[in-house]
Amino acid sequence: MWDYSEKVKEHFFDPKNAGAVENANAIGEVGSISCGDALRLTLRVNEDGDVIEDAGFQTFGCGSAIASSSALTEIIKGMNVEEALNVSNQDIADFLDGLPPEKMHCSVMGREALQAAVANYRGEEWEDDHEEGALICKCFAIDAVMIEDTIRANNLSTVEEVTNYTKAGGGCSSCHEGIEEILETVMAERGETFNPSAKAPAPQTEAATATSGMTNLQRIRRIEMVLESMRPTLKADGGDVELVEVDGNTIYVNMMGACSGCQLASATLGGIQQRLMEELGEFIKVVPASQMPQAMKAGG
Repeated sequence: MWDYSEKVKEHFFDPKNAGAVENANAIGEVGSISCGDALRLTLRVNEDGDVIEDAGFQTFGCGSAIASSSALTEIIKGMNVEEALNVSNQDIADFLDGLPPEKMHCSVMGREALQAAVANYRGEEWEDDHEEGALICKCFAIDAVMIEDTIRANNLSTVEEVTNYTKAGGGCSSCHEGIEEILETVMAERGETFNPSAKAPAPQTEAATATSGMTNLQRIRRIEMVLESMRPTLKADGGDVELVEVDGNTIYVNMMGACSGCQLASATLGGIQQRLMEELGEFIKVVPASQMPQAMKAGG
């Protein structure tokens, strides 16, 4: 499991401002249930001074998503709208005494919901539609603009960090090349050189401590154990998954039965990847066996 701060646990087990605000005049909705996270933020703004008198949230997601939403509402109550717009996703994480790197996308979602709510209050249309060619991650519908903005705001420099903050690249991983191109461009703007082999700092989690001393065989068995725990759910829908190969941090699997060719296969792979990252305490990629290099298929 991830190493959560006491404040994250507090806002998860006893969230503040849960539910919709009565007589709300600002509503922001981001994410989608199909992607695993969704947030609806409602505000009541005093129109005389643009002061946020009340804030409430309705969140579908993990504990970090709930805690981040709770923290956001606590931060912005009493602020005027312009002050609230200056709240960053890092402010939300800091309020919670930090979030695991792999859960920073929850704070980013809160920041987006706030922007959407303010736009709604002002009678503006919050632009979250993707222009043709701008969609980078099809699994989680993340566009280039969001990736660029998040890289700049949080000084990111690796694909792993981009995935942690936006979820982009956390599904089928076919968009990693596109993410690398954006990283290269943004890092060049700040006078840095993108290193595609660079890794994000390893999170110090309980799972990481437990698995750091495993042999390769023990690690493979742990991966198989996780897949086995997910198999009943897949079989209930007529599908299945098979471990094919483990190559460092890349895990190749076969999706079988109804999962093979399913439109939601990439989302299923993303769910498997998330479970494996939580169990192993490291950043890994789950990739269809069809994308395995020919040399590996031939046993070379």
